[in-house]
Amino acid sequence: MARKYFGTDGIRGVTNGANMTAAMAMKVGMAAGAHFRRGDHRHRVVIGKDTRLSGYMLENAMVAGFTSVGMDVVLLGPMPTPAVAMLTQSMRADMGVMISASHNPYGDNGIKLFGPDGYKLSDEDEMAIEALIDGSDVALAAPPEIGRARRVEDARGRYIHFAKSTFPEELTLDGMKIVVDCANGAGYQVAPAALWELGAEVISLGVTPNGKNINDGVGSTAPELLRETVVAAGAQLGIALDGDADRLIVVDELGRVVDGDQLMATIASGYARAGRLRNGGLVATVMSNLGLERHLATQGIGLVRTAVGDRHVLEAMRAQGYNVGGEQSGHIILSDYATTGDGLVAGLQILAELVRAGAPASQVLHRFEPLPQLLKNVRFKGGKPLDDAAVKAVIAEAEAELAGTGRLVIRPSGTEPVIRVMAEGDDAGQVTRVVDRICDAVRVAAA
Repeated sequence: MARKYFGTDGIRGVTNGANMTAAMAMKVGMAAGAHFRRGDHRHRVVIGKDTRLSGYMLENAMVAGFTSVGMDVVLLGPMPTPAVAMLTQSMRADMGVMISASHNPYGDNGIKLFGPDGYKLSDEDEMAIEALIDGSDVALAAPPEIGRARRVEDARGRYIHFAKSTFPEELTLDGMKIVVDCANGAGYQVAPAALWELGAEVISLGVTPNGKNINDGVGSTAPELLRETVVAAGAQLGIALDGDADRLIVVDELGRVVDGDQLMATIASGYARAGRLRNGGLVATVMSNLGLERHLATQGIGLVRTAVGDRHVLEAMRAQGYNVGGEQSGHIILSDYATTGDGLVAGLQILAELVRAGAPASQVLHRFEPLPQLLKNVRFKGGKPLDDAAVKAVIAEAEAELAGTGRLVIRPSGTEPVIRVMAEGDDAGQVTRVVDRICDAVRVAAA
């Protein structure tokens, strides 16, 4: 059954557009609060947000919604998504909320919901909440049972303490110069503080949010300033978070970007060496480079692939017992520590590997040579072009051509009318020709 409001990562849209208004946020609060009211105890919800201007509006609307159905609200202020998940657990709340649109521009916003275990909601929970949003059977609290709201002032300190606890006690960052780019987003206070408290000399970028500059020329989707600063400052490493700090990319001392595939390979290798890599492998999506898979195989480390989205990665990790997973984009989930992607915690694991190696990041983090990979998008107006017989024939021909030397991944976008065509292989020219042939066929079918 198709979902009306929830996408691959909560509810997201343009602020004051169709699905991201104050009225909608209040409805979500009422529906989610009603859904999670279980038992006679005093119910509690934890709410965090990033630094978008619209966060004030949506936060207050959600407070109204939750309190109207009898839930008490704990406000965290600007905090990373993984901090909200962690504090939902540690404060024994009935649910958690993160108001953020991640790496999107400031005009967008979103609502991510977590259950009492700190994990994102199941499809069943989301469908039940959607039914309540559109229904009229949400029971309002009697006047004496209306919820209260309070702001927790030490939330940042709690998360900083948690993040530091994931860094090995026997190691220190003394003597390291680290540039951290917080995207003018949710991690702008906690990330530099945690690194400094562990002994690093910290140069901070993207730590002056004004409500409109989140992800604007800074952060994991715009690493150029980070690259320039690392080289100019003579830093050992650069770390860039996205707007809600649940993913990262890294820049080595030479200014070269290290993506999520290389970071997962580094962490998994270190865990395997220490005997703590569960199930002998890691989980990644179909978009991770074939070079990662080949590299891991040389070390006897397995790779399980899932559909695109950190949600699918986490589901496979939980079902099959893995403790390392993530995406090429930098969502890295380390289930020994967190229930969702955590850019700061993943960055600390990378720093631990650097300290142990005693070698430059350029030598430690580039674990394999990525195969040539090309991704193109084809926009269409309607219908199902991938069901067209001619398109199917071209795809089958391409798969046969790449057999044994590469991969082909073709999928419709989950958020817009776009077909994504990705190929990779040992021969860059062949990869380009294959992608172009398929894109041409899809365009003809969609015309």
